[in-house]
Amino acid sequence: MADNSIKFRELREKYPVFNYNSYNYTEVDNKFIITFSFEIEGLTIFNPTISIDKKWITADLNKKFFDYLVFHIGLVELISYWKCTCSPIVNIKAGYISDEQVSWFKKLYYYGLGEFFFVNNIDTDIDNFMHINHETKQEIICVDYEGKGNLIPIGGGKDSVVSLELLKNSFNFNTPFMINPKEVHLNCAKAGGYLEEDIITINRKIDQNLITLNSEGFLNGHTPFSALVAFVTYFVAYITNKKYIVLSNEASANEATVVGTKINHQYSKTYEFENDFNSYTKKFFGIDIKYFSLLRPLSEYQIGMLFSKYTQYHKIFRSCNVGSKQNPWIWCNNCPKCLFVYIVLSPFLYKEGLKNIFGEDLFEKESLLDTFKELTGNADTKPFECVGTIREVRYSISLVIKKLEENNKELPYLLKYYKDNYSTDFISLKLEEEFNYENNLDDEFLEILKGALNSCIQK
Repeated sequence: MADNSIKFRELREKYPVFNYNSYNYTEVDNKFIITFSFEIEGLTIFNPTISIDKKWITADLNKKFFDYLVFHIGLVELISYWKCTCSPIVNIKAGYISDEQVSWFKKLYYYGLGEFFFVNNIDTDIDNFMHINHETKQEIICVDYEGKGNLIPIGGGKDSVVSLELLKNSFNFNTPFMINPKEVHLNCAKAGGYLEEDIITINRKIDQNLITLNSEGFLNGHTPFSALVAFVTYFVAYITNKKYIVLSNEASANEATVVGTKINHQYSKTYEFENDFNSYTKKFFGIDIKYFSLLRPLSEYQIGMLFSKYTQYHKIFRSCNVGSKQNPWIWCNNCPKCLFVYIVLSPFLYKEGLKNIFGEDLFEKESLLDTFKELTGNADTKPFECVGTIREVRYSISLVIKKLEENNKELPYLLKYYKDNYSTDFISLKLEEEFNYENNLDDEFLEILKGALNSCIQK
């Protein structure tokens, strides 16, 4: 962790004001481009963009409601730029929001930046980290709307693949959706039976000034990207007349990264945020679009169990954030994400199945011992990555150890270390049969999920 507590105070004093000035639209070739204008007074202006194919922007859309949704995307996008200086005053000039809406966004910003504050050793609280100035205009936008079908965000990993497969044969109105799609994303959708013209994509472009400030030592760190995805997918669901936004966040996302706190790398993937978002959109947008996580009842372990059966994706999917920066996207085999995915799939695919995916046996890598300790709950924090719970990691490892020993196989380095130092009693948990009833699934989705889970367990 970096101690940026002094820098935090100095930057707030030097650059006390951040403005969300405006948003505007342009059309270039076949693209509809939305540009936001943010400003740190006395430092710089940012103009990030998002763009979408013009064919999705139809003439019958309600212009005022369209603008209102775009304005909200900017309310989340701004946090990536605000964090450079953590300016204490934020002026919302691009649109109108109420005091209640301000409180909602302050909660999102504060807890969504929990990792950022923790890693930078910033001591602040929800009341004082930011003061938002805004204008309120009482205007109710009434929209006639009756959506149908599912918008399914695709991230390239095993979770969204499982959602694609579960819904493939049950609904006639599925549309895959991607932000800044890579070949991996497209290949996953194609393996699920979709043509490229069936897929909606958004291209998000970060302002180069932000990258420059990051390189110059301004404050930097994790932001709640999934909250941005929430508002972008809602916008896309509206313009394409969808009823459901079907996410692939699992029960495991609810576990804090720093034990005993609300600091969670995955805060905007939690059930709490999902409920907050649905409450917000119901009250302030007022149309019938439901945002929910199809896999919320399941653990990462159970998702791994389902995914292990979908062999057509095994050579295609990727989850490694380090490897995503390379072309083509690879498994780096050295990060917490790679090791976690390896662990959670190991009860079903170890050893040859995983070597065919990763190219080597990660359980043999002594260099991953510290990461292994973090994932198994034998360190101060879990890794700041989208990984599952300590409980299911221990369960997966205990299962693999048992299977290897029953077959008189030698334990690889990390499994032998675990057996020598920790308990394998977790094998009694029976995680296959668990089901998290804190979810927002309608009955037809619950039936699909339970059917797939029961079928997998019986086999």
